[in-house]
Amino acid sequence: MLELVGRERIGRKLIGGALAACVALGAGSAVAEEVGKVGVDWVGNDIIVEAIKDPKVDGVTCHVSYFDRSLIDRLHKGNWFEDPSDSSISCRQTGPITIGDIDMSEGGEEVFKQGISLIWKKQVVNRIYDKTNETLIYLSHSRQVQNGSAKMSVTTVPLYGQNVVWSKGKPK
Repeated sequence: MLELVGRERIGRKLIGGALAACVALGAGSAVAEEVGKVGVDWVGNDIIVEAIKDPKVDGVTCHVSYFDRSLIDRLHKGNWFEDPSDSSISCRQTGPITIGDIDMSEGGEEVFKQGISLIWKKQVVNRIYDKTNETLIYLSHSRQVQNGSAKMSVTTVPLYGQNVVWSKGKPK
């Protein structure tokens, strides 16, 4: 599991650079690349689109979008320390696919996560391998200590008929 660097936006907006530096130092080494930012209203709320490469599956890139609340919105509505749980994901083959040592269990593997509240709430992407249909499934959802959200998004990358290289050999 890799935690994304630079994604604790809430700390940067509310508390400043010192907290952001501490958060960035504690995070993992994977970096999400912001590829789009769309303003949605006059108070500065945005929809952010980021590209994230699967660290164990070369040739697959996921694009994740999420709502980023502005400081004005936080002041007006309260609930200072978190963004909504809504997100969307789309993953596609963007090169030759080489699959490393991935988790084959039913629950799959947490591929990346980011904070969407100051402390407890995370946006998470899990990868699940559907052996029967030769497909990688990517599930984006939020995770909280309590009051989990049913908001989710799913996308698939079919492997059937593709020239896929399995570094540990194709599962039987």
